[in-house]
Formats: sequence, structure tokens, C-alpha cells
Amino acid sequence: MIDFRLKTFLTLCRVLNYTKTAKILHITQPAVSQHIKYLEEEYGVKLFAYKNKTLSLTNSGRILYQFVAGIESSSQKIRELIGNSIDSYPPIHFGTTLTIGEYTMPDILSKMICEFPQIHITMEVGNTNTLLNKLENGEIDFALLEGQFDKTKYNTYTFSRENFIGICSPQNHLSKDSVDFEDIFKERLIVREKGSGSREIFEQILYEHNITMNSFSSQLEIGNINVIKNLVSQDLGITFLYKKAVARELDDATLNQINIRDFNVEREYNFVFLKYNLHDEEYMNWFRYFSSII
Repeated sequence: MIDFRLKTFLTLCRVLNYTKTAKILHITQPAVSQHIKYLEEEYGVKLFAYKNKTLSLTNSGRILYQFVAGIESSSQKIRELIGNSIDSYPPIHFGTTLTIGEYTMPDILSKMICEFPQIHITMEVGNTNTLLNKLENGEIDFALLEGQFDKTKYNTYTFSRENFIGICSPQNHLSKDSVDFEDIFKERLIVREKGSGSREIFEQILYEHNITMNSFSSQLEIGNINVIKNLVSQDLGITFLYKKAVARELDDATLNQINIRDFNVEREYNFVFLKYNLHDEEYMNWFRYFSSII
């Protein structure tokens, strides 16, 4: 268990509000201030700064946060290991983004279950932002992510590279010939929710072309890949997804790839865990295992 003052520090880092921190921890606001003052005196640095009435971490505060978050995650993992000491293998609790969870993990999980029948596995599925929050809160051991995020804050390893493509119905005129990038903006765009990896990738692509999603004739935001694919198959819009997510539909010709000239996008799937934790080697072993199956 980490020191109670470090627990206060972690909570304040996450909510950036003294009053909310006090309420979450069931202590007084002066107590929160005292805990932070003690740590600042202990390390001889300022951990937080106020600017325009907004609380933020200093550089020193961010460094301490990474260390303490790693310690907290390790502490929770140790409790799990002790509680499951009779098992042959330590339990693993990890997260994946929706595309990875649905289209990459089944093969990996099947092999894991066959090779490690006694292991306790918990896999959560969520968008990139949600999983990073769970990682920093010590709720999961590691995450398999798509999309953009600050890699400097984590231990990050690429375990796959995947093609990212435009998709339309076979009835859509875009399916017939090669088209220019500008031709797609006459269509209705169907995208995942904010925070999803595939949406952030597409927004980054548009940004690189000095364009936004407002350039499309209209937009739909849907949080389910299968619903998106169904709508696109009915020629109710177009979308952009990882090719792996539509491999079956491309094979049976219920969906078509849009052949956009000079559009060749490949993005990483990343294996991510916190820095400064005590279980790096265990997580690296799982990274190597997952990579070998892919």
C-alpha cells in the first residue's frame, strides 16, 4: 500500500481540484493541502501550479505522478498475486480497443486458453481514452491500443501494423473506379464515437489534408462497428476502418474498399503499460507471446 499522502497526490493529479479530492478521499480540504505541502517540502519542488484559476501539474509533478502511478498499479498487482498464490500462473487483467478486441484477440485468447488452462484472464473492451484512464488508475495491467496517444507517458511497443481504408457499399459509385480524395466529401460519413482510436486516426488524416469532418455532406456517429458496417452495406454512408475489421465483408463482397488515389495509410497496434512498475518482465513476456501469435 502506498503512503496516504501519495494517495492524496494521485487523486489530486486525476481530478485537479482540491475540493473534489477531499470529497473522494473523505478528508478535509486543509488535509489535502497539508499532504501536498508535505510532499513538496520532502522533494524540494513545486508539484502543482495555478494559472488562470486552473490547477495543473508542474514538470516535477508529472514525473512524480508517473512513478507513483506505477507503484500503485504494482501494489494492486501484488495483492492479486498473493490472493491467487495457489494458481500456477498469475491472473492477468488487460484492456483492448474495440477493433483489436473483436478482430485480433479471438485467436490469441484461443491459444492462451489451450496453453494456460488454469490462468484467470479478464479482458475489458473500451476506447483508447477510457483504457488509458483505467491503466493509470491501476484497474488493468496493460492495454492493446489503436489510435493517437502520448507515448512518452508509457512503456509502448508496436505489436502489429494494420491497413486503414475507406469502405462503401458495392452499390455506391465510389466502388467502381479509383477516385480522388476530394470525391468522398459528397457522401455521408459514418464514424465511431469521440475517443475511439479509428476516429482519431481518421481525424488526423483529415488534419494532414487541412480538412475537417465538416467537409462531408453529413455525419453519423455510431459506437458499434457492426452497426456501422450494416449501414454502409445499405449504401447509407461511407466509413473508414482497419482492413482487418472488414476482411470477411470484403471477401463476400457485401462491402467494397474505396480506391482513393495516393491514399495508403498504415497504423500501429500498440501494447502499452505504465512506466516504473514492478512487473515489466511479466508484461513483456505477454507482449512477446501476443506478437508471436499475430
